[in-house]
Amino acid sequence: MIDEVQFNSDGLVPVITQDASTGQVLMFAWMSAEALSETVSTGRAVYFSRSRQKLWRKGESSGNTQAVTSLQLDCDGDVILMKVEQHGGVACHTGRAHCFYRTLEPVAGESSGKWMITESVIKNPDDMYGRG
Repeated sequence: MIDEVQFNSDGLVPVITQDASTGQVLMFAWMSAEALSETVSTGRAVYFSRSRQKLWRKGESSGNTQAVTSLQLDCDGDVILMKVEQHGGVACHTGRAHCFYRTLEPVAGESSGKWMITESVIKNPDDMYGRG
């Protein structure tokens, strides 16, 4: 199974994580071969954190875990679509349901627009990560 995945030069493959019941894209992250293997064997989402350079077991700090319902590999073998059941209601480290909470809105007289926050915080990140 791993041999069919085209990892990049850093040994990572991009993963789009989608809510299995609603179709909402929850987040984008990366997986190493080890993260993918652990995800398959445990049925829980495991990513590779590029900033920390280690495996990131989704929910290990926040409690917001993802139970995997399916994994799909794209036609080129270089992107994974992972469908999950999001437990805890929060997928984003900002405390929102998903990571795509900023929407480009037009601004009168400007051609570029402005990113506007369009989703509310569900859980305070300080509470989720013990910083409160």
